[in-house]
Amino acid sequence: MSARRSPRRPTASPAAPAASNPNPVRPKVTCADLVTAKRAGKRIVMVTAYDHPFARLADAAGVDVLLVGDSLGMVVLGHDSTLPVTMADMLHHARAVARARPRALVVADLPFMSFQVSPSQAVRNAGRLLQQGGVEAVKLEGGTRVLPMIEAIVRADIPVMGHLGLTPQSVHRFGGYRVQGRGPAAGKLLLQEARALEAAGCFALVLEAIPAPLAAKSTAALAIPTIGIGAGADCDGQVLVLHDLLGVNADFAPRFVRRFGEIGRQTREAAAAFAAAVRSGAFPANEHTYR
Repeated sequence: MSARRSPRRPTASPAAPAASNPNPVRPKVTCADLVTAKRAGKRIVMVTAYDHPFARLADAAGVDVLLVGDSLGMVVLGHDSTLPVTMADMLHHARAVARARPRALVVADLPFMSFQVSPSQAVRNAGRLLQQGGVEAVKLEGGTRVLPMIEAIVRADIPVMGHLGLTPQSVHRFGGYRVQGRGPAAGKLLLQEARALEAAGCFALVLEAIPAPLAAKSTAALAIPTIGIGAGADCDGQVLVLHDLLGVNADFAPRFVRRFGEIGRQTREAAAAFAAAVRSGAFPANEHTYR
């Protein structure tokens, strides 16, 4: 059997100058890149994505991380919380995002009751998100109580992003969506848990709805990057739900959200214009009709 030969690459002429590429391909973002970004003082940008078209648009904008969040339960599926979201839901939306073949790192949430039962359950479902969903890392909520799950997932060579502060899957225990980490005791506990998650092998940590000074202290204490949402400007990066920053839902306006677009209003106006054109007979016109 003859050995398979790789095709010879053409050699550039030493006299010819290298051509400049006006649209260079952005290298694929990895978990290690986020740690490197923290060391270099480069801010990390993360947004949620739940489908193929929005994943392509966000990736083309140059974000670093696409999070297939269990927030899809509220943002896309119409639930009142993230608790009804299942592994089947997460896999469905993760596949759609992965099909966009983004340069951004793709992370998916482990939904409620997909990891809390045992470390083996956590490993199995984290593995499904990578193997069947096409993502590159998983995120799960909680501190000390989920350390055995995080350690088991990391031992299976699956990258883990942690999540502390306001963890939406604990909404009933918190008594609502409330700021966490207020007061010396609560702040000390959160910092201890952040260090424990780092020691367990998390490559990054989301800090949600905690006082800005506590987020700054946690960021300074950790070698891994922190990504804030409602946690102030001193985190190593920021994350927002894409639909929130686009202004899709005009009724949802928490303190930590800034609208960078008004897609909700523009969509309503476009749909109303379409309806008016149909009812008046202005659409379709001759140029929209086959002959």
